[in-house]
Amino acid sequence: MKKSLSIILAAIFLTIGLIGCQSSSKNSEKDTKENKTEQTTKNTKGKKAILVVSFGTSYADTRKACIESTENKIKETFKDYDVKRAFTSEIIIKKLKERDKINVDNVDEALANLDKEGYSEVYVQPLHIMPGEEYDGVVDSVKKYQDKKAFDKLVVGRPILYREKDYEIAKDALMKQIPNMNKNQAVILMGHGSAHPGNASYSLLQYVLESGKANNVYVATVEGYPTLDNVIKKLKDNNITEVTLMPFMLVAGDHAKNDMAGDDKDSWKNILKNEGFKVNIYLHGLGENKAFQDIYVQHVKDCINGDPLLDPKKDK
Repeated sequence: MKKSLSIILAAIFLTIGLIGCQSSSKNSEKDTKENKTEQTTKNTKGKKAILVVSFGTSYADTRKACIESTENKIKETFKDYDVKRAFTSEIIIKKLKERDKINVDNVDEALANLDKEGYSEVYVQPLHIMPGEEYDGVVDSVKKYQDKKAFDKLVVGRPILYREKDYEIAKDALMKQIPNMNKNQAVILMGHGSAHPGNASYSLLQYVLESGKANNVYVATVEGYPTLDNVIKKLKDNNITEVTLMPFMLVAGDHAKNDMAGDDKDSWKNILKNEGFKVNIYLHGLGENKAFQDIYVQHVKDCINGDPLLDPKKDK
């Protein structure tokens, strides 16, 4: 009887010991996981990034001269931030991936990756010229992540043309690449244009150019208003005989190389030649102009210094 009781007691103590070991093991596992999570949080806390977003281009030369050079200017200015890239054109993203094996994120993918990598502060700076459809897409993506509260701070910057003062600054930057002209010479800026209400930016820019004594500088668009025909009428009314074509776009890409300066009969170059004008070509995107790079840098500074986009008190 005593022997049986001893065996039962030993079994009970053994069971209690095993349960205790199992519990201790689980607690140890839990502590390890918590420590790892805490360590990860410590490692990633305070990571800051600037996401530079452009429409993109499949032309390597202008991508380097305009997009990369602007990104590099931002990197040089904000040394405490990691600078990342995203494009808004899915067509260009696909083309670069298939043709050149170059992978570029769209905005949603880039923000998701920044979230996974533990960034707490993200500033999204678009390199778009005016607040059109592509720019709206960037803002929508940012708002989606703001609603998710994935980051401690997530701010989107404004394009070149947004607030009233931005137009004056853009005019001054443009004048750095406008040649000296006599009364019979003119510059035509090729904007992209759009059916989006933001297309009105081009007409406002024209008004600012004229008010700022930027004589004989005309704005026309490929896919909006004003058109080249509208400008040709003004050229003839003002007795202009010679014009210089310039892209009013971040890059001198497909529109600039083909629609503006191409050899097809419907290129702006040939249309103007057929109208009797002497035509010069300035095949450089705005991203090559240091003054425009400085504008993008300033827009990033505005975000960091608490002057975000869509502030009704400041967006005037």
